[in-house]
Amino acid sequence: QVQLVESGGGLVQPGGSLRLSCAASGFTVSNFHMIWYRQAPGKERELVAMSTSGDDSKSYVDSVKGRFTISRDNVNNMMYLQMNSLKSEDTAVYYCSAATATKTYWGQGTQVTVSS
Repeated sequence: QVQLVESGGGLVQPGGSLRLSCAASGFTVSNFHMIWYRQAPGKERELVAMSTSGDDSKSYVDSVKGRFTISRDNVNNMMYLQMNSLKSEDTAVYYCSAATATKTYWGQGTQVTVSS
């Protein structure tokens, strides 16, 4: 059974850090593009960071460049998002996703709230 389970969300003060984890099961992470999305209240879901399959090249939305780092562990079927220098506008539900040209899997999301 395919499953993606996020963890690591929570409440953090502005300027703080969080590390999100995504545990995958039922498929092999190395064969998939691994992606973090987020959705803030009243806004559309946006792609935050992506790690492509094969060469593991990474890309980020402009608003998180230099602050967030995506990584994957193909041996343990995991993906991570290290988030530093968090801002209030980073508050959202963060989702991990795994995608190929023909299929996409989603996690249930984890809430990140940046507030003093």
